[in-house]
Amino acid sequence: MADRVLFVCHANLCRSPMAEYLARRLLADQPVTVASAGTDAIDGLGMHPYALEVAAGSSADPAEFRTRALRPEHLADATLVLTATRRQRSVCTSMVPGALHRTFTVRQFGRLAAAAEPPAESVDDSLRAAIAAAAQARGRLQPAAGDDDDLRDPIGGTAADFRRCAEEIERSLRPLAALIGAAG
Repeated sequence: MADRVLFVCHANLCRSPMAEYLARRLLADQPVTVASAGTDAIDGLGMHPYALEVAAGSSADPAEFRTRALRPEHLADATLVLTATRRQRSVCTSMVPGALHRTFTVRQFGRLAAAAEPPAESVDDSLRAAIAAAAQARGRLQPAAGDDDDLRDPIGGTAADFRRCAEEIERSLRPLAALIGAAG
C-alpha cells in the first residue's frame, strides 16, 4: 500500500484541494497517494471556482472533487499530515494524538524539508525517510515567527489571491518532492 499524504484546511474548498492537486503533479512519480479534508468541512461540496482553476493545471481532473469533513480515520491512515494553519494542526493532533510527530503545517514542513539532509542511501520507504529527515532538521532551525507557518486563506479574494496561495503551496511542496526523490 502506498504512503499517504493528507492535506487539511478549514472547509476543504480552497487550500487543501489546491495542495492535493499540486502534490499529485509534483509527486506523480513517487509511490505516494494524496487526499484532503477540512476541519469544518461539509461533505460533498464542489471546490471553490478559483481553486478549481488552479487545480485544473494538474494532471488530474478536479471537476469531480467533493469536500469531506476530517475524521480520525483520515489522520490515522495518513503517513504525513500537512495543514494550512497551526490551528488546524492543533485540531488534527487533538483528534488523533498519535499523529503528532507526522503532522506539520505545509509551510513548516517545506522549510524543514528544505533544510533536511537526504538519507545517505536509498530506502524503500522514501516518504517516511523524508519525514524523519525533516524532523531532524527541526532541531537545527530557529522556530518561525508568529503566523509564518500559516497559509493565508484566499477565500473572499480574487483569482490572483488563489494563484498566490497556490504558488506558496507549491514552493512549500517542492522541498518535500526533492527529499522524497533523494530518499528513494
